Amino acid sequence: MIQCVGSRIPERPYCSRICCSMAVKNALKLKALNPHVEVTVLYRDLRTYGFLERFYTQARKEGILFVPYDLDSKPDLTLVEDRFRLKVKDALLGEELDIRPDLVVLSSAIVPHENEALAKMLKVPVGSNGFFLEAHAKLRPVDFATDGIFVAGLAHYPKSIRESLAQADAVVARATATLAKGFINVLPTISEVDPERCFGCGLCESLCPFNAIRIVETEKGKKSETIAALCKGCGICSASCPQKAVTIQHFSDTQLEAQIEALAS
Repeated sequence: MIQCVGSRIPERPYCSRICCSMAVKNALKLKALNPHVEVTVLYRDLRTYGFLERFYTQARKEGILFVPYDLDSKPDLTLVEDRFRLKVKDALLGEELDIRPDLVVLSSAIVPHENEALAKMLKVPVGSNGFFLEAHAKLRPVDFATDGIFVAGLAHYPKSIRESLAQADAVVARATATLAKGFINVLPTISEVDPERCFGCGLCESLCPFNAIRIVETEKGKKSETIAALCKGCGICSASCPQKAVTIQHFSDTQLEAQIEALAS
């Protein structure tokens, strides 16, 4: 069994997390079916985290071999006379091993789907590795910054079925709390549009990450309008408006300038 095939490389620097534990479990299953089978696991860092470490300890006791290798000297698999030949340099011994396996199992990387289109439609962020990003890793681990949208499972990051189910339970709890209210608490620091200054260029609408501002037709032509229930008060619209027609409530230029003057005096 060869671990980290396609994971923890420059193209995909993240760990797929479940590969090591599943490889150890499969090796133990093989030993249970045939105690005489020889199982070798080639690994870079064996990550049987949490209580899964007991499977690794059991595997060592049952004679399963674990051979470490480095990224610079990855296993070389060839086919010689209709039989596999595997050469790998043991990172601990510094010796090259020549193995003739009957079966080779690759622990390949978990690769996310193409999520850019969905992310743009829902206005939710995607990380550099292609997985969706939560609002806060510790305080809001299943929430997006956009209210009413949650994340769970492999769309978030590589995880086991047990972890996916736990995250799904958390999503149900968060969604139930949102639906049970019957109303939405609007933040006091939301954007406000001055219709006398706004000339409806639409720049704020195109930049808003939460779809919280839109262009509407009025008696005086096209004007921007804030959707209070969606606005998070990030200030992008206010900072980008060429007419300074958009301000954040309680954070107007006059208020900020007064604070700066008070601190400077």
